[in-house]
Amino acid sequence: MPAGRAERKDLIVSLDTAETGPRPGRLTAHEARQRLEHARNSRLAQLQALKETGQSTDDHLVSAQTEAIQRVLTEIDEAFARVDDGSYGTCQGCSKPVPAERLEILPYTRHCVACQRRAAA
Repeated sequence: MPAGRAERKDLIVSLDTAETGPRPGRLTAHEARQRLEHARNSRLAQLQALKETGQSTDDHLVSAQTEAIQRVLTEIDEAFARVDDGSYGTCQGCSKPVPAERLEILPYTRHCVACQRRAAA
């Protein structure tokens, strides 16, 4: 055993992929839906705020912001479809699980960080 490392048999986690049941670091469908609903509601509130202040600001800027929010709302709808078909949380680039931390920040993402970087390059 390496120096400075205590052996804790009570902390051993099975890495057997054949196990069933909730997997650590993965969201349940219910949790995913909650996060997506929150993201959708936030974007809808942003759209409403843009509509209310749109008269006093640059039309081009408001239009660009509205289009960006609409794109995110489309991505959110697509993420709901992935929850329904069971593919939510799986990277569409490499088919590996998207880390839960990334899904917490960007619940509608379809790629892991590495695949997103490749797609953006």
